[in-house]
Amino acid sequence: MIGSGVLSLAWAISQLGWVAGPIALIIFSMITLFTSTLLSDCYRNSDPISGKRNYNYSSAVKSNLGTIQIWICGVCQYVNLCGTAVGYTITASISVAAITKSYCFHKKGHEADCGQDKFCSPSSLTSKTSHGFLSLPPLYPRNTGKTTITGTIVGVDVTQTEKVWNVFQALGNIAFGYSFSMVLIEIQDTLKSPPAENKVMKKASIISVDNNRVLHALRLSGLFSLWQHGSREHAHWPFWLIDIANICIVIHLLGAYQVFCQPVFAVIEKTVIKKWQNIKILSSEMTLINATSFSVTLNITRLIWRTVFVVIITSLTIIMPFFIDVMGFLGAFAFCPLTVYFPIEMYISQKKIAWSSPKGIMLRILSFLCLLVSLAAAIGSIQGVVVSLCRYKPFHTMS
Repeated sequence: MIGSGVLSLAWAISQLGWVAGPIALIIFSMITLFTSTLLSDCYRNSDPISGKRNYNYSSAVKSNLGTIQIWICGVCQYVNLCGTAVGYTITASISVAAITKSYCFHKKGHEADCGQDKFCSPSSLTSKTSHGFLSLPPLYPRNTGKTTITGTIVGVDVTQTEKVWNVFQALGNIAFGYSFSMVLIEIQDTLKSPPAENKVMKKASIISVDNNRVLHALRLSGLFSLWQHGSREHAHWPFWLIDIANICIVIHLLGAYQVFCQPVFAVIEKTVIKKWQNIKILSSEMTLINATSFSVTLNITRLIWRTVFVVIITSLTIIMPFFIDVMGFLGAFAFCPLTVYFPIEMYISQKKIAWSSPKGIMLRILSFLCLLVSLAAAIGSIQGVVVSLCRYKPFHTMS
């Protein structure tokens, strides 16, 4: 759960303010937790113990909602997974650049031209803890900025129009910070049973969402930053602590990148092998290392496809290095369909809940309200991308 989405939460809180920011964090976490429990029950059809397995999100949608909606789900899921890979690459590159910039500033002073556009505000589990330390009074003076109960100040920090766009975009960033539904079924498929997979997955979701909610709401990524630094964050923090935070981000995202890319890898590789099953070289495994406790194999389809994928993702990262805007758009694009709509619709289908029943009406009202939030967040993020393009420089990180 604690991926690159948390890096934009300090900015999101500064846009929404002291009241709306924490409320938004709590609401999004509650919705995500509720719908993730519904989605966990969709791993097996009918019976949670002996029912037919659905090995991925698309299979669950197909089993419960039919073949028409599977195409919508597929587009939303795989586009978002690829977008997440772009976002993670942007984040990792910003963190590497921040380490370089931190070293340069430490060596040459803060007035030196260290060749980077922006400084990355650290977060992610260990790095969020570091951010908490950075906010302690001995490490950071309190008179560095001004904050209000409504966040950034219209007429001082932003115009009225910019405030509206930024609020919309902040909602998308918070949604992305709690978004993990797109890989929930795939992860659940790796669990052993008994106990039933849905019970284990629900427990894991509760633990992860609750921990994330505590880390987000009680201090670490936005609230201390807003209290200590006002709506504007600065880079006069101990360089060694910032370096630790950014190193942790890079290490974390190396693994997270693999997790979120696996469904994309799998669907293409299975499709290629199935379509050209007579071409044995595409499916054959060549053993490179064959030790007793350790072996390494090579598959030509995996080698070519995954190399092409990484090249494409890296190229897209260079083309559009707009961190905040990309996070907001991904959150808007994934939140309503993958986190809310499909889990609710599959639950209604499984439990045979009538449209006119109070439960059915409440569930669809929730889905509709989340659709409105996603549309607003998407509009705000698109506007942010348009603004960022006006100051865009190729091969420069932007946040």
